[in-house]
This record gives sequence, structure tokens and C-alpha cells, in this order.
Amino acid sequence: MFNNVKLGIAPIAWTNDDMPDLGAENTFEQCISEMALAGYTGSEVGNKYPADRAVLKHALDLRGLTICNRWFTCLLLTKPFAEVAADFEKELDFLQYLGAKVIGASEQSFSIQGTDKAVFAEKPVMTDEQWATLCNGLNKLGEIANARGMKLTFHHHMGTVVQTEEEIDRLMQGTDPAKVHLLFDSGHLSFAGVCPVAVLQKHITRVAHVHLKDIRPAVVARVKDEGMSFLQAVRAGAFTVPGDGSVDFAPLFDILSKANYEGWFVVEAEQDPAIANPFEYALKACKYIKETANI
Repeated sequence: MFNNVKLGIAPIAWTNDDMPDLGAENTFEQCISEMALAGYTGSEVGNKYPADRAVLKHALDLRGLTICNRWFTCLLLTKPFAEVAADFEKELDFLQYLGAKVIGASEQSFSIQGTDKAVFAEKPVMTDEQWATLCNGLNKLGEIANARGMKLTFHHHMGTVVQTEEEIDRLMQGTDPAKVHLLFDSGHLSFAGVCPVAVLQKHITRVAHVHLKDIRPAVVARVKDEGMSFLQAVRAGAFTVPGDGSVDFAPLFDILSKANYEGWFVVEAEQDPAIANPFEYALKACKYIKETANI
């Protein structure tokens, strides 16, 4: 039983940030209206959302929506810390105005997620020195977030320096639990061939934000066999919404419930909206999650 869990959805199902041609026809207003109509109360931020935070808040307020998180492109390995911290502070300003309590950082130094490189075979790997730089930098960013009453969550992601179970373990071991939290993503773990249940059990005390995403195993197998890139995988339909793929969410909800998880469940499943109608899939996910998680 969940006492304080809210259900949100990411706009990436309507318009893709990495491949703007996917969903180019879908407007910002259509996106947030369909989110609300499908039963969601929260949203993350997409590339069509107004940059003016007052304009954005007004549009969301009209529909009973709030911003729960925003992706932060972290470049701790390739930019001076002062520059990263300045960008981070700007994002915190934006998110705090909109009522968010967490920020989702993904280390994008050396990332191949937006390239044509094979997402499995050409994944970047860090040196011991880079691990120290990343962990120390995240601890400092987490301290900045804490001072603002917010939480820094780290988003493990395909094609980046933190993708595998071993890399997630090392990041958690190398960072301060009070300053760096985990953005748990069922889809990226499953895509990487990692058991999401095992990772969640191991790091449940660090989880401060949850992305609910499913996979189509046959497509993921093709991605690996054919050396496809992450973007090619998305176009091919590797991801889908909870209840439409192979991930068993019941044990994940059980672990989260027993740990008294509070916060957001966010459906974040990027696929071609011309093939997978965003509103239809948003409805499907909402129904499945509410029934399976009993919220």
C-alpha cells in the first residue's frame, strides 16, 4: 500500500527530445491536455515546454498538473565544476518555482546515447580517476541541492558511463547517501540486461524518483545482434509503457511499498508517437499501474 505516491508522465512519448522529428506534429498544449485527461497529475519537462516558467506554470495549473523533475545534463568529467554548478543552480531555480522536489542528473560526458554508435559494443567506460571525479562532483551538487531543500537523483542510462549494475553499485558506494540519490529506471535496467528487482532491493534506501518503463525483448535482442545505436533502438520500438512489454512490475511495486516509498512514479517510455499513439498508451499505462500498484 502506498500512502504518498503520485503518478506522472514524461512528454517524451509525445515529442522526442533527442529526435525532434518524432512527434513534431504534437503541440505542447495537446501533450499536457492529454496527460491530464489520461489521469496523471505530474509531468517532467520536454523540449516544447515554454522556457518562461510563469507561462509554463499557468498552463499546467489550468490542467491540474505539476512539474516533478527535469533532466539535467551533467558534464562533471569534461567541464570545470564551477560551470556545471552554475548550470545546476539555474535548473534548481526553474524547478523550485514549479514546485519540484528532485532533479534528475545524467552524466553525459562521453555519452553515445545521441550518436550512431552501437549502444552495447561501444559504451564508454570510466577510469578510476574519472570515477573519483564523478562521485566527488555529485556529492558537491547534492550538497547544493540539499541547501535548497531539494534532492539530487542520478539517472543511470543506456549509452552512458553509468549503465550496468556494477556501475550503479560503484556510484552508490562512492557517493554520500545524504547527498546523492538514485533515479530508478526499470526500462534502462531491463534494456541493459540487468534485473531491476535485484537493483531495487539493493539500493531501495537511495531511491528518490522512479521511472516506469517497459521493454520489448525481441527488439532489444535485435539491437544487440545488429549493433544498433540507442536512437535506432528507440525508433525500432525497444521501449514501451508498463504492462505492454516483458517487465514484471508487481515485485518492484512490492519492494517500493514495503520501503514506504514516497514521491513520484513517472511513466517515461519513448517510442514513435506515429506508431504508438501517446494518449492511448498513456491511458494503458495509467490503468495498469493503478491496478498493479494499488494506488
